[in-house]
Amino acid sequence: MKNLILSLCCTIISLGTFAQTESEHLTFKGIPIDGNLNSFVQKLKAQNLTYISEEDGAAILMGEFAAYKDCTIGVISLKEKDLVYKTTVIFPSYETWSSLSDNYFTIKDMLSQKYGEPAVCVEEFQSRVEPYDDQMRMHFVQSDLCKYQTSFETSKGSIQLSIFHQDYSNNFVLLEYFDKINGKVASNRALDDL
Repeated sequence: MKNLILSLCCTIISLGTFAQTESEHLTFKGIPIDGNLNSFVQKLKAQNLTYISEEDGAAILMGEFAAYKDCTIGVISLKEKDLVYKTTVIFPSYETWSSLSDNYFTIKDMLSQKYGEPAVCVEEFQSRVEPYDDQMRMHFVQSDLCKYQTSFETSKGSIQLSIFHQDYSNNFVLLEYFDKINGKVASNRALDDL
């Protein structure tokens, strides 16, 4: 009888401990997207990311992500509440469509393995003319005629993957993590402004 009671107590304690460690927030590099900006940045620095700067509730770090070196990591917080709600990864820039699309499809495949089938997936060139070579595809990327976007939805938030460009020489894959709970806080704050 003592053994049964002892076993039951151990089981209850184990379940309680598991419940406390399971986060309600979406995770980024295993870290719940929650808390203040400084605390979140410190946790990323502990994973060998290099701190670059911080401005207006956003921090920038550099380092390796998903086996890709030289990624730019952005951490965005609701400045008024100092509450992290979004993280971004900008993968290294590419000058050819074959390299850029390979990066996109590799990350998409890894996300699918972890989160299942995408909720939304649009992969098209928005032109009457279908691009016929690498150079033309890159021209479409740089002219905002390339729409490659994939979204994954979870109970804790969403993950969005896209091909993006900032200018003619900076073409990259962008990965964004939006925490559901803290994202609602940020949305409500924006609604207050309207």
